[in-house]
Amino acid sequence: MDQDFEIFGDISNIETIAINLSIREQHRLQAQFGGQRWRKRKGIGRVRFPNGESHLAEIHWYEAHGIGRKKIKIKRIL
Repeated sequence: MDQDFEIFGDISNIETIAINLSIREQHRLQAQFGGQRWRKRKGIGRVRFPNGESHLAEIHWYEAHGIGRKKIKIKRIL
């Protein structure tokens, strides 16, 4: 998956938004990446865009044990 941004530094204020059946894309995530217990999470991190600009942003992603972060997206620039 190609992203049009890069996350640099640590992500802070990490919260779990949903777990397993609460995630609409759960079956798609399991089919594409494997894993059993998927979580949708959010946090605050610094992102850099291809034009060189960097901003603090709210970031959302899915993760499972042993799989890591998948489908990372920026929800809003802070």
